[in-house]
Amino acid sequence: MTVAPRPERFASLDMFRGATIFLMIVVNTAGAGQPFTQLVHAPWIGFTLADLVYPSFLFAVGNAMSFALTRPMTDGVFLRRIFKRAALIFLLGFMMYWYPFVTHAADGSWAIKPFADTRVTGVLQRIALCYLLAGLLARYLSPRWLLVAAVALVLAQWAILAGFSPAGEAFGRYRNAGTLLDLRLIGPEHLYRKDRGFDPEGLLGTLPATANVVAGYLAGVVIQRWGKHTATVGRMVLIGAGLVIGALLLTPVLPIAKKLWTGSFVLLTVGLDMILIGAVIGVVEVKGVRVGRDFLQMLGRNPLAIYLFSELLVVTIELIHVRPGVGLYRWIGETWFQALAPGPLGSLLCALAYTLLCCWFGRALDRRGIILKV
Repeated sequence: MTVAPRPERFASLDMFRGATIFLMIVVNTAGAGQPFTQLVHAPWIGFTLADLVYPSFLFAVGNAMSFALTRPMTDGVFLRRIFKRAALIFLLGFMMYWYPFVTHAADGSWAIKPFADTRVTGVLQRIALCYLLAGLLARYLSPRWLLVAAVALVLAQWAILAGFSPAGEAFGRYRNAGTLLDLRLIGPEHLYRKDRGFDPEGLLGTLPATANVVAGYLAGVVIQRWGKHTATVGRMVLIGAGLVIGALLLTPVLPIAKKLWTGSFVLLTVGLDMILIGAVIGVVEVKGVRVGRDFLQMLGRNPLAIYLFSELLVVTIELIHVRPGVGLYRWIGETWFQALAPGPLGSLLCALAYTLLCCWFGRALDRRGIILKV
């Protein structure tokens, strides 16, 4: 019996994932002061660099899946693994939002954070659902039909928004079909609290977000087939540019909106990710540049652990109140970094310092061979 060789690993794909998690922490943990505009999500319609981070992580999930699904396994083993992993990622996301399980009461005392008020939706929860749906599709569909399925997911969300939202509310915030679905099925007490009933990780947006995972999977498949060549870089950049142009042409009828995860947003982010991954392949695989390779690969090997650490640590630090209503992380940003560099630069320096602390944690895990796998 002959055993099929395992596909060649691309350092550029691991580096892409590492760079994504680095930028994700920078965006999520801005220090005190007004951050640079490009490091803040667009309020509604529009696009910033910060809006590229989450879809890029989903794209990277698909990249990794293109390697994982080459391993031979029976349907039973595959289904057990994918459902178990999706459930654990979802649970980790839910527990992350419930953490630290206590909260400051109005009188300054501590109180148990009610389970009934904990957010059900969220970043990891959407990753879990997208991973599950994309994995099932990739397992049982050929690449051609997988592309058709991705387009269908995007069109399905568009049709639901257009067909089931009240007149004039398809691309509004509070009365579009997705928001109404979340309010009905999940309830406001389990949704994002900072946007008065709208949840940017709601159920309907999971459909087009899955297309980003599928796109990452298909990109991984063709990269493995095309190899580490200049022609591969050219093809990736050309495809990406075409998708970006398509997204811009669609904006009059389908606006680019990360919080709604519209189809034009999918095209734009997949296009940019194709260009970026092509560029990284060109620099790393074709030219052989090694600057930053070990660092980014280290981050890319353990993205889930590093992300969880970054989210839980900042929440823990903020529990320490230096003065009423001001947690330690905000105080550090105000007292140290804003004094050093007032305004957006100080905010960025604080975020970078915190991100490097999280990278140190990832490095400590990596040296011990510890990788969080679920």
